[in-house]
Amino acid sequence: MPSAPSLHPVYRSLNKPLTIAGAERRLFFLALVMGAATFNLFGSLFSGLLMFVALYILARWATVTDPQILRILLNSSKFKAHYDPGKRDTSFERRRRRG
Repeated sequence: MPSAPSLHPVYRSLNKPLTIAGAERRLFFLALVMGAATFNLFGSLFSGLLMFVALYILARWATVTDPQILRILLNSSKFKAHYDPGKRDTSFERRRRRG
């Protein structure tokens, strides 16, 4: 005899990504550091702010599209492609002759 289904509460904060101003926090800090580096390199506040705003908009877009995109991009360099349809192993192929 089946028992009554049990309910387990799931809190929304467990599934939400950690964001700062709508961008994933690591991407936000990357935009902030790159903006500061641009400011130090060129000595122009405008160039630093422009770099920060451009990277911040990119970080917000990436967070809205897929919050785990940074983790996927960083892990993708560790693995080889399993299947590449452009590559063929020709050592086992034999040609049939006509005739």
